[in-house]
Amino acid sequence: MKKWEYKIKNELGIHARPAAMLVREAKRYESRILLAVEGRTAPATDLMEIMELNAKCGQTVKVVFSGRDEEMAYEALKKFFEGNL
Repeated sequence: MKKWEYKIKNELGIHARPAAMLVREAKRYESRILLAVEGRTAPATDLMEIMELNAKCGQTVKVVFSGRDEEMAYEALKKFFEGNL
């Protein structure tokens, strides 16, 4: 299991467009990827649950990876967050 935390820099937080892009990226991997914001969690493959996290600029998102390709998923999502959020 790999874990990572990221402080959101995007002024709009995780809004619809980057959330949809995140789901598309997460679905490329077999590993289970969970996002957590202030005690609420959502699978990275579920757009509606990600939107319900209501993650805002300045909040910290915890990302947890578990599965066979967790290392690849970790590297890809880390780049995604840094480039889009």
